[in-house]
Amino acid sequence: MTALTFPDARSTVIRQVTADLALSATETVPLGASQGRILAADIAADRDYPPFDRSVRDGFAIRAADVPGTVRLIGEVRAGETFGGSVGPGEAVEIMTGAPVPRGADAVVMVEHCVRHADGTVSTESRLTPGTNVAPRGCEARSQTAILTCGARIDYTALSWLATTGHPQVRVFARPRVAIIATGDEIVEVDEQPAAHQIRNSNAWSLAAQVERAGAIPVMLPIARDVQSETRRLIEQGLEADLLILSGGVSAGKYDVVELALADLGAEFFFDRVLIQPGQPLVFGRAKNKFFFGLPGNPGSTMVTFELFARAAVELTGGASEAPLPVTLARLTRPFRHKAGMTRFLPARVVCAEVTPLDWQGSGDVPTLCRANAFLVADAGQAEYKQGETIPVLPK
Repeated sequence: MTALTFPDARSTVIRQVTADLALSATETVPLGASQGRILAADIAADRDYPPFDRSVRDGFAIRAADVPGTVRLIGEVRAGETFGGSVGPGEAVEIMTGAPVPRGADAVVMVEHCVRHADGTVSTESRLTPGTNVAPRGCEARSQTAILTCGARIDYTALSWLATTGHPQVRVFARPRVAIIATGDEIVEVDEQPAAHQIRNSNAWSLAAQVERAGAIPVMLPIARDVQSETRRLIEQGLEADLLILSGGVSAGKYDVVELALADLGAEFFFDRVLIQPGQPLVFGRAKNKFFFGLPGNPGSTMVTFELFARAAVELTGGASEAPLPVTLARLTRPFRHKAGMTRFLPARVVCAEVTPLDWQGSGDVPTLCRANAFLVADAGQAEYKQGETIPVLPK
């Protein structure tokens, strides 16, 4: 099977998952428990917003045609109140930010641009046009216009809109279940004392955290030893979940049996190698109508390939309408070079839009990954970068 470039591999994941999407069931949750969940219905404006012509400044509601000049103060209106009369020629109403603009007024002159006189008049040298410092009714949203759409992830701004429009409960997609299987004879459980040739099962725990952060429920299965029959049995169990993620056993070694076990189950493979580092031996496919990922076993490779590929599948399976990769740009604090031909995702520190590549010892170097807060993204076609040059970075 031909190795894919990073963009082609990611596009393949999104295309396949989107084309064969079976969305989760829906459920209703309290507003306070909805953050991070995926909306299962549009949320429309229940009325015009604002529902009246609203002052956006403290000042005086007037007719724009009356200024510059002096006007007579006839009352006051605060936020949460209305003014019962109307503003006629040469008149003004003192108004606070957020209050409804009285009938007859078409502008608000800011209080700091006015002089109040003892005889109950107010003068200003400001020249205004109708609508100055006024947010007209419906300028933010018209009644019944969908502002949040099905498939959107609920963040703090969405929570504000849900509260604004009177939703104490919210309809969301149920969180998908993602099975996690770490493979390898060298792995022992976290509470065991490893021998010199063994390692603790860190990948399952990091993957569980990444799965949960992506909005799904991690289901951690037992370690699969490097025996094809045992690996197949655990894979079958994992395929009962909505998505399956395996870590390790996908390289070309004699005891890398994951792909063989998947093939026994009639798996369809979309790719088994991607031109990235870390994470080149990456498997993506479908078996028994469930998508699976075989991620490389080194911790750095497992973490990076989940973020680049598996996370998108998790989010889309959970009802998200899109799964963008949150790449930004930062300026290099020092020159950087790498061997062209692969897209590389290397640990780095980003501070105030400046990025410093970190020295690390390869994808097994978890301490350096802990010190990083981002991955520098080195383009496959560019071997050298100068100090001060911008380069893409992926937040950790």
